[in-house]
Amino acid sequence: MEHHKEIIKSGCHKILEGINSMSLVNLDDQQIHSLVMMREIARGVVDGRDRKVTKNDVITALRYSIEKMVCASRDIIHILGRMSYEGLDDQRMNLVLRMKEIAHGIVDKQPGVAIARPELLADQVCFVDEGTRDSPVVESTKISNGDALIDEAQSMIHEDEMLDVEHVLRFENGIDEVQESLLSSCFQQFLLWPTGDCITLEWVQDMMFILEKASQKTLPTEFCHVVQTVVVYKLIDAACSILREEPNCVDINCLGDDSRVIVVGDIHGQFHDLMLLLKHAGAPSENQFYVFNGNYVDKGAWGIEVFLVLLAWKVLMPQRVYLLRGNHESRYCTERYGFKKEVWTKYGDQSEDVYNKFLECFKDLPLASVIANCVYTTHGGLFRSIHAAADPSGNPKQKKMQRVDLGSLADLSQIKRACIDSPLEGPNMLLSDILWSKPSNRDGLRGNAGRKFGLWWGPDCTEAFLRHHNLKLIIRSHEGPDARDGGEDFGDMLNGYSIDHDGESGKLYTLFSAPDYPQFGKRRYTNEGAYAILKSPDFASPSFQSFKSAERPMVYPYLDLDADDMNLSKLDSSQIDIQASTSDFSAPQDAVRPEFDFEALGIYNAPSWTVQFPDGSGGTQAVQVPRAPLVEGLPLPPNIQEPHKGAYEYLFELVAGLKHMIATRETENMAHVSALQSRARKRKDRGQG
Repeated sequence: MEHHKEIIKSGCHKILEGINSMSLVNLDDQQIHSLVMMREIARGVVDGRDRKVTKNDVITALRYSIEKMVCASRDIIHILGRMSYEGLDDQRMNLVLRMKEIAHGIVDKQPGVAIARPELLADQVCFVDEGTRDSPVVESTKISNGDALIDEAQSMIHEDEMLDVEHVLRFENGIDEVQESLLSSCFQQFLLWPTGDCITLEWVQDMMFILEKASQKTLPTEFCHVVQTVVVYKLIDAACSILREEPNCVDINCLGDDSRVIVVGDIHGQFHDLMLLLKHAGAPSENQFYVFNGNYVDKGAWGIEVFLVLLAWKVLMPQRVYLLRGNHESRYCTERYGFKKEVWTKYGDQSEDVYNKFLECFKDLPLASVIANCVYTTHGGLFRSIHAAADPSGNPKQKKMQRVDLGSLADLSQIKRACIDSPLEGPNMLLSDILWSKPSNRDGLRGNAGRKFGLWWGPDCTEAFLRHHNLKLIIRSHEGPDARDGGEDFGDMLNGYSIDHDGESGKLYTLFSAPDYPQFGKRRYTNEGAYAILKSPDFASPSFQSFKSAERPMVYPYLDLDADDMNLSKLDSSQIDIQASTSDFSAPQDAVRPEFDFEALGIYNAPSWTVQFPDGSGGTQAVQVPRAPLVEGLPLPPNIQEPHKGAYEYLFELVAGLKHMIATRETENMAHVSALQSRARKRKDRGQG
């Protein structure tokens, strides 16, 4: 019996904490009533009060909350009255003045003053006065305009409305259900930097929860209010102070009896898949290590969220979480494949500083790891010796095809990794090798004449590297199903991993952790992602866990799906007519109308100027719709107001472009068929002659 009471008390304590941490903004009267009633019941159990809760208890609690909000508003007025506005830009000045107006409205009992977008106002408290972080100022922004709450409470509560503890606890996990049902209708949360600069497990968990909800409930342009730049800068600074102390190749000592290591491949901004992976594999802990093989950003919509969460785990558990660098952690790739545009979209006027802050952090990421003196992991692969890279003799174009000497871990330790882009010559070419190289079935280590960066290395190099360093396994990433599409040498990566070399000393695996890849691009593969599990004592025998993609919101791409991203080379003869008719449709970017902001109309899956055509190998390719020379239906009548006018213009132009595209394709197809028929007639005539 005593044990049962303790379980109930513990459950009520969780309910109390959960409701106290929730925002009441935008909840209706009935939801507020239910929450407060539940909170008072839980408070009674926790405090040892054995009685039922009545309407007077709820009214008293509501009145106390309102009085607390009024007191907090007075504090806000006092702080803003003595604060210096010098150095504030117009946006922050307007926020301060709006906050002051709202606070005066609450104190003066003006119910007409609504707290519009309270998360924006609360988010600005941090620059008012650092000493107010734990004051009621922040709490006040979590409470809805309550001037009418007392009166409303009188009418919505009846004398016989009483709930007991057993009714509240009839759910096995009551507070989770309350949060799920109420927070789904009103997301008003933002991330504050922890007090005392001390990141805790609870803070990291809150961060993941907030970012996941924000991805579903807020527009990308509002992300800067969910995670302010001050939080980004502090988190990056804290992580970099750890990362820059780590060597190029980190030694991971995880030889405990129950230790295990999770190795993760490319993520590419697929934040929801990262959350799913952490849920399936389990969070980092004392006995569970994580090694991430790079490529956190680009090609997906949530590279910022992915990288910030991983940095938070790194700061929290620096000896359990290891973040290696990928080739996309560079200026070169992030400018081409979407991350720079993502930062620009989410941080607006502050984006240049934020982007450069991320680039500085990328330079501090280590390049490889050795796990339990047994397993070597890196993003791209093996590399040349530093002596071969430093040799200035010979023609560079000829050297690209020459066989070069294999490098060692000693060579790796000498790389100066503080380059944001991979050098094409000199001793630091090893940085290019380790981030960009790929395995081959042909023996030897040689340059790749078709690419700027990296090398090809064969099974003999894998064998020599493992044997020289007494290792049993190499796990690298860098290649997904797109890179393996149509190839016959290695696995297709559709289940997230592939055995590429299997020799006497050990094996080489390629690991890819972005399912349903890419989120944006010429073709979507229905591939699974995977992660590797290495367990003590036999780390040389990994198991691979494949997983399908998580559900993710629809968003506009941050990269341009232009002709450079199209793979037209794989069209077969049956698609020649399509290739001919679509090759002219990759119009210059300035020739295509910019995307209209349909989100202003509440439309989040709007029609795009990019359409999908078959690519001849079972997939699709992205093709830009051209501008039509004539648009029917324009100009519009003058009485149509914005934003509807802009939406109509956009749709009329898109329809005209599609009609022009189809007409052009049909004309070219008819000409192609006519030419084939003409050639056939000529052959027939020659045969008869």
